[in-house]
Amino acid sequence: MSAFEPKQPQGRSLSTLRTATGGRLRLGGAETGFLMAVASMTSVQLGLALAVPLFGQLGALGTAGLRLAWGGLLMLVLIRPRLRAFTRQDLLACTVLGAATAGMMLFFMLAVAHLPLGTASALEFLGPLAVSLYGRGGGRKLWTALAALGVLLLTEPWHGGLDAVGLACALAAAGCWAVYILLTQRVGDRVTGLSGLAVSMPVAGLLGTLIAAPTLWSHVTWQALGIMLVLAAVSPVLPFALEFLALRRLTRAAFGTLMSLEPAIALLIGLLVLGQTPGLTSAAGVLFVVIAGAGAIRTGARESVTHGARESATTEARTPEPRPGAAETA
Repeated sequence: MSAFEPKQPQGRSLSTLRTATGGRLRLGGAETGFLMAVASMTSVQLGLALAVPLFGQLGALGTAGLRLAWGGLLMLVLIRPRLRAFTRQDLLACTVLGAATAGMMLFFMLAVAHLPLGTASALEFLGPLAVSLYGRGGGRKLWTALAALGVLLLTEPWHGGLDAVGLACALAAAGCWAVYILLTQRVGDRVTGLSGLAVSMPVAGLLGTLIAAPTLWSHVTWQALGIMLVLAAVSPVLPFALEFLALRRLTRAAFGTLMSLEPAIALLIGLLVLGQTPGLTSAAGVLFVVIAGAGAIRTGARESVTHGARESATTEARTPEPRPGAAETA
């Protein structure tokens, strides 16, 4: 565990549920983190597809800002964080996380306004890939390289010219995404439950509202507000909550590599919702990223840490339950 990687709260243990077949389903560990990450990405892409009809009215930036605003309000209502339980360092981390969240969404929407969606997606994915490279061991680097190849095949960034403004915005979104991954894990391990997210999301919503206000002022309608309220629950509230929980169960490297599944999920959502049929190159890219995701989960379980004093905290490895047909990591 690196010095930057945060500690998990004292006493947290892996919990299980009895399944209908008499087996037990692990609620912690890499498998559950994998499912949460996939569900998060599906929610993001579904929310984006459903928001497409509003782009013409609100613009991409206005749509993103309004989604962030509703998302922040929803998190405050649903979670109701107790600010007295936060230290000054916790509040600072949540504030920076909120800024990264807003930047990630707003910069990406600006990039899409100047670049093809596939190109912008490939460039933004450089953020999670950079986080993945922090993982140690040749195996993780192999999955990262395979995921990168899959993303290139999916998005085909070599088609079309690159706009300088779009390139800068896409790289800024990538940087925000990398910071988001690192800080989400840090805040999630320091703060109980989803309270950290309930503080960071309103910060993101406030920033998004301030930035997008000029775009929204003369175009927003009550109908658009209602639709965006529903879409805010689909994205960003649900996916950010799932990512927040997933990062408690996965290493930064595994989570960053799993994010390579998002272009594949976007491809499927595009086919089912928008009627966009993928070509052979895109299908090959899906195969590569799925293999990379499967490889990432095998080395993705995080170590837990029990607290004494901060200076003398010791690492306690998780003891995985045996699972037929597959080896799990501690």
